[in-house]
Amino acid sequence: MIQSGKQSDRSIYKWVIRMQPTYTINNKMSYILGISAYYHDAAAALIKDGEIIAAAQEERFTRIKNDASFPANAIRYCLQQAGILLCDISTIIYYEKPYLKFERILEIFYRYAPWGMEQFIKGIPIWIEEKLFCKRMLKRELRKLGKFDEQHCKLLFSEHHLSHAASAFFGSDFQEAAIITVDGVGEWNTLSIAHGKANQIQLIKEMRFPDSIGLFYSAFTYYLGFKVNSGEYKMMGLAPYADRSDRQTSKFVDQIKQHLLTIHPDGSISFHKKMRMVHEKRWEQLFQLKPRKAESEIRPEHASLALAAQIVLEEILLRIVQTAQKLTGCSNLCLAGGVALNCVANGKIIRSQLFEHVFIQPAAGDAGGALGAAWATYYIYQGHSRKAGMNGDKMHFAQTGPQYTEHEIQDFLDSNNISYHYLDEAFLYEEVAKHIASGLCIGWFQGRMEFGPRALGNRSILADPRDKEMQKRLNLKIKFRESFRPFAPVILKEKVSDYFEKLTESNYMLITTNISLKHRIPLPKHYQDLDAAERLALPKSDIPAVTHVDFSARVQTVDEQSNPKLTKLLRAFEQLTGYPLLINTSFNVRGEPIVCTPQDAYRCFMTTNLDLLVLGNYIINKNNIQKS
Repeated sequence: MIQSGKQSDRSIYKWVIRMQPTYTINNKMSYILGISAYYHDAAAALIKDGEIIAAAQEERFTRIKNDASFPANAIRYCLQQAGILLCDISTIIYYEKPYLKFERILEIFYRYAPWGMEQFIKGIPIWIEEKLFCKRMLKRELRKLGKFDEQHCKLLFSEHHLSHAASAFFGSDFQEAAIITVDGVGEWNTLSIAHGKANQIQLIKEMRFPDSIGLFYSAFTYYLGFKVNSGEYKMMGLAPYADRSDRQTSKFVDQIKQHLLTIHPDGSISFHKKMRMVHEKRWEQLFQLKPRKAESEIRPEHASLALAAQIVLEEILLRIVQTAQKLTGCSNLCLAGGVALNCVANGKIIRSQLFEHVFIQPAAGDAGGALGAAWATYYIYQGHSRKAGMNGDKMHFAQTGPQYTEHEIQDFLDSNNISYHYLDEAFLYEEVAKHIASGLCIGWFQGRMEFGPRALGNRSILADPRDKEMQKRLNLKIKFRESFRPFAPVILKEKVSDYFEKLTESNYMLITTNISLKHRIPLPKHYQDLDAAERLALPKSDIPAVTHVDFSARVQTVDEQSNPKLTKLLRAFEQLTGYPLLINTSFNVRGEPIVCTPQDAYRCFMTTNLDLLVLGNYIINKNNIQKS
């Protein structure tokens, strides 16, 4: 069951009491640097006076997907963006507490010994060398970046779910809200319900390891042949290929509830088997389905099992949301943690109308923990009051990464002898819109790189959503990924209700909803008899490239405030075609991070079947690359 925070001797929110101002704040040293690292998705975030100066993931610089190493490059970028040195920072905070995590690992191994001894023997040297002495290691790495003034710069440690909660609440513009954080596991917590008010957050209830909603979902991700901590969204995309009313899906749901976990009325769960969630032989016997090997054929029963896991996850989350509403009485809800990236569940939470307003942290995973830790320091530790945010949140629409000037882009192109043509703003959008409407796929590189897992229109691949062959083409010839994967639409905010049901805004592409009835194409009577490939090929709407097999879409809305350049391009495309939306997918190929620099963008452009690259106002056509 979810435990009361007040009864917990490990409450992640005891820092609310401990973290009171204990020193005089020096206005000349008001920068706070947050760091997440050493598990996955390392990142750095720099704030000043509560405002984001810069935030970025280390993977974008090293080009290593989900890079967990110390975020040296991300920190250098943050310092450069602010125009400061490391010694100018007043506080550095790490996003979790390694000692508490180590305590949990020791206790769990002790509790279930001798099972798990092999993992313990392999893992304990790494913990002792790298994670248990995290403070010493952080200081060593920081000294490599410049003068680290230990006398005047505090080195603090947040707790994992605190960092998540702070990233969501302080990233929103809500002065009061219920906060739910759900992930695999932090130190001990796997879920927390908290109440945020002004500059404080109070824990109300928590759930602890080994019971974990995130680990539950990841277990099925693994069993279905996808990579844990990065393949969960693939399983979510696979689920709609099965039918929610199908007998096989219903059977899998019943088996999960009867044999794997108990769902309590408040939304908490209890695993029936503790240490090892995926016991392949037992699961194979239970589901009459062998674990799928990576890259192997995907069969209907795989989709049914994926959907069953999704259905159970949604039931759990809706119960938790109900509990949070009852406990807090708030009309606002904030979500963070890796599970908050499940956009299908997010859509159901919003449509439940249990809360009037919902804010989901766009960097909901561990990368966002760096930002949350910095905000927790500023508001809770230092006691600053909160100011009203901008445009409903303080995330600056997640555009917090590096940007490149027109001069820097031209230098890159000229130094590499790359042919291009330059267009003024007055002609750029109409020209690009014409290319997209003619069937070309565009690499779109503008402004500051996005923070979090989604490309939101600055490091994007754009294409025509009306083209029924575009989804297959993008997956197989450009993204080099599984053919079943859906693509998201980006649409002018004022037109979203014309195309999508029960949605007014979705800045961060974190909500799934359905295509409106007037844009759908009725399915043939024999649709259920078709295999997955045939279902995929059959157009479901007049925007087939962004309509998933169940008539759903993961929507992003934009306007002049959130992304002026992309908004102008959408208006140009609407003027030309009558459609105010485009396909928007991340500018990368499978297994690589989203591009960061012009060099990254050009490399990706040249190694895929993209037709056109737009770097700022410079257009590069693959048919005419090299200068004469």
